[in-house]
Amino acid sequence: MKIITWNCQGAFRKKAKSIFIKNPDITIIQECENLEKLNTEKNLDLLKNQIWIGDNKHKGLGIFSNEKYILNIHQKYNPDLKYIVPVIVKGDSINFTLFAIWANNKEDKDGQYVEQVWKAINYYEKLLENELVILTGDFNSNTIWDKPSRIGNHSDVVEKLSTKAIHSIYHKHLNQTQGKEEHPTFYLYKNKNKPYHIDYAFVSLSMFEKLIEFEVGTYEDWIAISDHSPLIMKFDY
Repeated sequence: MKIITWNCQGAFRKKAKSIFIKNPDITIIQECENLEKLNTEKNLDLLKNQIWIGDNKHKGLGIFSNEKYILNIHQKYNPDLKYIVPVIVKGDSINFTLFAIWANNKEDKDGQYVEQVWKAINYYEKLLENELVILTGDFNSNTIWDKPSRIGNHSDVVEKLSTKAIHSIYHKHLNQTQGKEEHPTFYLYKNKNKPYHIDYAFVSLSMFEKLIEFEVGTYEDWIAISDHSPLIMKFDY
């Protein structure tokens, strides 16, 4: 099972082939156009199952899968946490809960970025106790921006998830330290000299043990079409 998450920086219909050529089973796209715009693009072979969340038809959260997997938004989805979407994924070899994440809710004056993730992992705490869980996407956060006086910063999210035996694939697989990542996922203003690691895939231990491959896209391969690089992960399912 291959999963890719990527903030495409808009106009996904013009960039989708760069992702789909990698044959993902499940794809999570931030800043994704709505389905009406995507599905009118000629010669764009979108994945079979499609979910889109958003108010702006040009930029929302898209979740796609091929015929191997069925996607359904969980009945406990909280629209107030708009762009953190729990999805029930069902396949022949695995059923699991996917949290598709774009931490960018401008309507929440109490914190639109990592605070959204913090609220979500508390609101959906019972779902996190399932054996198979993955939370992945653009978190818009890093330990380097922690505000110690504020509950719900990046380190708080990491710690809370660790109590559920849910860990960042990148950090665990490549032995990286939060805040000292060697592989950026975002380049401010597309500037190679302003790199940050703000996209993540947190996964339950039982899924991590099935990890086969994990890759962070390079600046050279992706900067022409987005300020973010994708995370590409493959599991033995």
